[in-house]
Amino acid sequence: MNAVASVAGAAGAADVVDAANAADGVGELLAAVRSGSVKAVPGLLAALDPAQRRACVPGLKEQRREIRGEWSNLANARAAALLVAGAGCHAGPAGAATWIGGRDFGGRSGTLPRELAVVVEAQPVEWQVEVAARLAERAAPGWGWSLHPVVEAVVRRTGCAVPQSEPFVRQWVDGKIVGATGPRPTLADELRADAFTPVLMPRVFELDDVGGLLSWRLSPRPGDVFAEAVAELATSGTLERGEVLDRCLARLLRGGRLPDQRVFLDVLRALAPTREEFAGRARDLVAMLDGLAVIAGYAQEVLAGLDEAGLVEPELLGEASAVVLFRAEKKLVRAQLGWLDKAARRSPERAGAVVLAASGAFGHPDAGVQERALNVVARHLKAAGSAVLPELLFAAEGLNPVHHPRAGELFGAPVGGDDPDTGWNELLPPVPEPLPLGAPIASAAEVAEELSALLASSAPEVAVFERVLDGLVRHACEDRAALVEALGPVLRVHEWNGVGRWQDCGPEGVLHVATAAAGRTPPHRLWEFLGGKGRSPLRGDHTTPYGRVLAARLEEAAWQVTANRPPYLLATPTDATGALDAAALVERLAGYAAAGVTPGQADLCSALLRVGPADTGVLRAAEAVPTPAGRWVAQWLRGGGLPAQPSERVVFAPGRGARSSHFYGERWWEDLHRVAVAQPGLGAGPEGPAGERLAGDFRALLDGTEPSVARVRAQRQWLWTPTAHWAAMLPWHREELAARWLDWFAAAADLDERGAGPVLPVLAEAGGRAGLALHLVLGYGLGARHAEDRTAAVDALLVLAARGDLDGALLGRELGALVECGAVKLTRLASALGLAAGTGAYATVWSVLGAALPVLLAGDQGVRGLGDLVALAADCARRTGARGAIAEVTGAAAKGGSGRVVKEARALRDVLGA
Repeated sequence: MNAVASVAGAAGAADVVDAANAADGVGELLAAVRSGSVKAVPGLLAALDPAQRRACVPGLKEQRREIRGEWSNLANARAAALLVAGAGCHAGPAGAATWIGGRDFGGRSGTLPRELAVVVEAQPVEWQVEVAARLAERAAPGWGWSLHPVVEAVVRRTGCAVPQSEPFVRQWVDGKIVGATGPRPTLADELRADAFTPVLMPRVFELDDVGGLLSWRLSPRPGDVFAEAVAELATSGTLERGEVLDRCLARLLRGGRLPDQRVFLDVLRALAPTREEFAGRARDLVAMLDGLAVIAGYAQEVLAGLDEAGLVEPELLGEASAVVLFRAEKKLVRAQLGWLDKAARRSPERAGAVVLAASGAFGHPDAGVQERALNVVARHLKAAGSAVLPELLFAAEGLNPVHHPRAGELFGAPVGGDDPDTGWNELLPPVPEPLPLGAPIASAAEVAEELSALLASSAPEVAVFERVLDGLVRHACEDRAALVEALGPVLRVHEWNGVGRWQDCGPEGVLHVATAAAGRTPPHRLWEFLGGKGRSPLRGDHTTPYGRVLAARLEEAAWQVTANRPPYLLATPTDATGALDAAALVERLAGYAAAGVTPGQADLCSALLRVGPADTGVLRAAEAVPTPAGRWVAQWLRGGGLPAQPSERVVFAPGRGARSSHFYGERWWEDLHRVAVAQPGLGAGPEGPAGERLAGDFRALLDGTEPSVARVRAQRQWLWTPTAHWAAMLPWHREELAARWLDWFAAAADLDERGAGPVLPVLAEAGGRAGLALHLVLGYGLGARHAEDRTAAVDALLVLAARGDLDGALLGRELGALVECGAVKLTRLASALGLAAGTGAYATVWSVLGAALPVLLAGDQGVRGLGDLVALAADCARRTGARGAIAEVTGAAAKGGSGRVVKEARALRDVLGA
């Protein structure tokens, strides 16, 4: 019996029960619930005695199961009636609270039905209080659905203690802000009138993930946003001001996500503490210096003001400096050095402490910050006296070598006596070795176990997916009955409904094969999917070319596990990159030939795209396989597989269209100016000895990449970014993949999007050429908006360098072009390359910057971040012993003025020996 029939049968049985009870109140109540008559439920409940109410519970539970997953208007009305009836029929508070808080009731309507309050109020007071206490501990069961009104009504009616649980507090705040509609007082006035406010407001400061809610301004009126409302209540005496201030500081000290920190910083600003109030909490402010940049900046500003007013101990300046000068944010460090400078100017007797504190910035990674710290020390060194010189000399060893001569003059002794170039070695990570896939899964029970783990993972690995798919095929051949039995528990938990209209076929689609192996899909439907008839559950309206290839493999495997049952799959890779060893493929083909099994088309095509190069022995073994598939694979290996695609550098800049009436959201591409790559595409592909060709879905992986608006918009419609599973389809063609994925990486830089970066190390570790396309996507990754994407690009850069595949000059020239066209910002690039240099890869970074600087210095030298890049180049050149003048560097150094770019260019010129 299928699921639909089961539900229908259960509904029919319930109808019989309802009819049998129709003569009494139980039947009337169940009938009213079935029809969705929620208004009739309180009256019908009032007419029932306790025994009759208990008798209703089984029928209510059955009806609840019937509507689960159904979202029709009738089902929603029945859900409301069920909620009210169940609340009145459960005599025990625990059961009633569990029923009312059920997740399948939440979100079906905007608010709780009014009849629920009537039913709850009719119960004994002790019952109400216990139910309210239990509901207060439960999170809201659905979006836009709150249990708070039930609890609040009970508390106000009975006078019991106000619950202070996190779910109740969260729903109370949500009701004050999100639930506010129509003409209403300000949030401050509403909170002042609420007796719950003094009890619950202190708990609000302990909530996480409330920044978006609490920053919501309800109107332009003063006091109609959380921060202003709290400050107003603290001023009026509704809340105790000192307690609010302490709780606010404690919340900021605890840390957390930026939106939360911002909103509680807004509260602190709105409270506008006096200098005296802050002076008594100066230690808290010092601790805040270690928090998020926006919090640290505020605390630093307040502390500097207190110090200027003489309201804090002088030692506090040193404590604050010890925290701030080790931070990476240059703005904070510069402000701290400015505070130190002013403190020494006001009180020359503090000069010794000031210069020692300022020397904490000598080890800062930015050479400009080091120079600023040296300036502070130089200004106040005379007043500090000679007693500080030993400590300053020790700290000066951390300075960039460019500052050593000046530090030696200031402190009266040589600094950094050893030549920094002596004994220098490039530090690169070890070349990553591909992880072998391992032996096939040994038993049906293990297949079920790994399938369950795959389905529970949000991002299953390539190796996990391939092992499960191969395991399903193997064990369907060896002992299908055992496999069906092992899969039963997994399929009860994970029901297969297809990928959906808006989804792409991914590794979770292997559940389709498991369902077929268990006999839950009619074989004729599997054959139709394989032949392209009917709508395949693995293909949606926006399936990507990679999703279509995966769907073709899974459709074929689903048919195979019920029909010809091959002993294994040909295309299962031998390592986690998706690569397939040629010897392993030939051995599998020989096994097929011995067993008289014909390979599936999708399986064979996938194997051909994955197989690596073969030596002479493997070629001879392939030629000895006496089947059409064997002859095709032998010819494929002999010819070296797919031909490499030539990459042509092109610029994609479509410009403004004539149809200006369109919304910008539909014409976002008009402002794009990208460097891209054009490749001609595979076309029909290489021909086998008997005229065989790759299937169309597989050829589509290597369609041409000529940039166009249609192509960019088509990719933009996909809701997915490249994954390791996509790369595993062409593990020996990373250059071709990079050309086809370039728009995703470019969008991370010029559209500030997120997500494609983590695939860059996957491409770096794959096989094949590392040409223009790969270096371009690496350049876009180094200039990505989000730090995690830039970090992934640095990982890829180091892997390519370690493998000897990096062309630093090519990457440098392309980076210059990307900066020139506005696709990449210099500040982001400086951050990424600085991170790479910090690992010890100075020669790699210099090889890139040495080629990029002529382009960058030929343009606008006032661009933010250029000085940082030139300084980084000077450091790398010094450490690696680079020599040889660069005309653009020499020209920039010869300009007048004392700007950062000019100063750093002079340093680089001197290093290069120009």
